[in-house]
Amino acid sequence: MSEIILKNVYKKWGKFVAVDNLNMTINDRSFVSLLGPSGCGKTTTLRMIAGLETPTSGQIIIDGKTVFDSEEGINVPPSKRDVGFLFQNYALWPHMTVYKNIAFGLENLKWKKEQIDERVHELLKLLKIEEFENRYPGELSGGQQQRVAIARTLAPRPKILFMDEPLSNLDAKLRTEMRIELKRLHLTTDSTFVYVTHDQLEAMTLSTKVCIMELGKVKQYAAPLEMYNRPSCLFVGDFIGSPTMNFIEATLDGSDITFSGIKAKFISEKEVDIHENVILGIRPEYISINHNGKIKGKVFSTLPSGMETTVKIEVNNEIITSVVFGGIDYTVNGEIAFDIIGDAIIFNKETTDNIAMGKIVIE
Repeated sequence: MSEIILKNVYKKWGKFVAVDNLNMTINDRSFVSLLGPSGCGKTTTLRMIAGLETPTSGQIIIDGKTVFDSEEGINVPPSKRDVGFLFQNYALWPHMTVYKNIAFGLENLKWKKEQIDERVHELLKLLKIEEFENRYPGELSGGQQQRVAIARTLAPRPKILFMDEPLSNLDAKLRTEMRIELKRLHLTTDSTFVYVTHDQLEAMTLSTKVCIMELGKVKQYAAPLEMYNRPSCLFVGDFIGSPTMNFIEATLDGSDITFSGIKAKFISEKEVDIHENVILGIRPEYISINHNGKIKGKVFSTLPSGMETTVKIEVNNEIITSVVFGGIDYTVNGEIAFDIIGDAIIFNKETTDNIAMGKIVIE
């Protein structure tokens, strides 16, 4: 098993706290993405698990073995943690062929020549780069170089593969292709993948679980669709999803809700007793445009992309975003009608926590 457990992990430089009391379990063979804006602590967390950064305090356990414990004075070096690391910079040896780049680490580990040859050709086939065996990195495209870097990292059969924004240097088309490859690799290698990204689409499409961080703290750790449908707080709801969730100031008085000059009923999943100003969160796909819609507005802007159209609707001086699937366009400043379908979320205005979920019913 390649389970990773972090207990009360804390890291600071001077007065700056990079990671604040992090507790997390990464299950064996899972694909976990650490997601968040720059400076949130995700790369520092990855480096501490790998042994490239020393925590200020806490405990890290990999595969049942304690690799760091501030109280016991344990700090196992990276080379003894049985992990592989893939950086943004692929760091391939420019004077070595693809074959030699992949074999290099195995030679240092004193593998037998026949074992090295078998493993290198196995990886060349797995990554679909057999025809580049005798080429040099400078003769390869960015995507091909990335496959070589992955093959080199996988060569020693690490139980855990760490990746720090490995797709950030690729163009949009290549990133999409490599996401598919990484997901397939995860299934075929039986390894535990820990992945750092600031791209929520990457985290959503690749991961079995996502850990979203802000200012060194974990805001939510859950499966991607659970996080999308039930964000723990306003920050998560805003960070996950494109276009982003609508956030509308509202007043909730029991089951009566008022927002954007609209009076409606909030039918909660569970009984709530809330009588205060709140933030109403609605995903754009739940703003359903139709001729018979009960809410009237005006088209503020429209962005058709072929597969879908993003429509900004002005309702009583409030701008609400809708996503319409299909090749549909609308006339700017034209009248429009819509309904609210699906779940809406009530966030506490002060703490920004998710405090209720339910349906909006227009009377």
